[in-house]
Amino acid sequence: MKEQSPQVRWEHFTQRPLFVLSGLFAVAYAVPIVDTSAGHTLTRVCTAVEWLVWAAFALDYLMRLALSRHPWTFVRTHWLDLCAVALPLLQPLRLLRLVSTLLLVGRRARMASQIQLTTYVAGAVVGLMMFGSLAVLSVERDAPHGNIHTLGDALWWSFTTMTTVGYGDHSPTTGLGRLLAVGLMLSGIALLGVVTANIAAWFIARFDKDDVEERLHREAIEALTEEVRALRAEVAALSGSRVEAV
Repeated sequence: MKEQSPQVRWEHFTQRPLFVLSGLFAVAYAVPIVDTSAGHTLTRVCTAVEWLVWAAFALDYLMRLALSRHPWTFVRTHWLDLCAVALPLLQPLRLLRLVSTLLLVGRRARMASQIQLTTYVAGAVVGLMMFGSLAVLSVERDAPHGNIHTLGDALWWSFTTMTTVGYGDHSPTTGLGRLLAVGLMLSGIALLGVVTANIAAWFIARFDKDDVEERLHREAIEALTEEVRALRAEVAALSGSRVEAV
């Protein structure tokens, strides 16, 4: 059995703790938005938790970089991880912490071999809808001409945006809200493409399997036919030799 590298062992060791931390980040991000009566202390605690979770993912990236046998290759092939780690440092906005953490969680989820594509896509859809709703609610709730004032409005807007339906009864009015809408629409189209491609691949694989089975059956029948012909020829030859002997 091939021995795993230190980097792979580290990734396997940290998968579950990082996923637990990502759940903690989700709670810390949601509480101040959903609970409008949250005090200053609770908001500061939630902000501290968000930064701690981001710091944990940043430390994970640095550890994987240090354990990598080819650091420059690691940086080149994991450039999105690097961007996600550096994003909140450029301008420490709360929305940037959300985007960077979602990117890092998504990258780590794709590393987990036990996570199937269907599970990953379903989790991505739920996560994008939830965080997209919270993000647009935090941006649009106090906008002068905004029409997204409750979590229900935000969830409905997020769902219609991701599915590219866009009823128009709720829509962002701020620049940042519209930027969120663009990201959500692109993500919805990408996930829809993944689902469509996965279904098409399943049908193609199924048809190929049926074709292979049919070909094997046909080859087996042809082989049996050849054997029967050979047996008939042998029987005929034996019968002819007996007649000649008589």
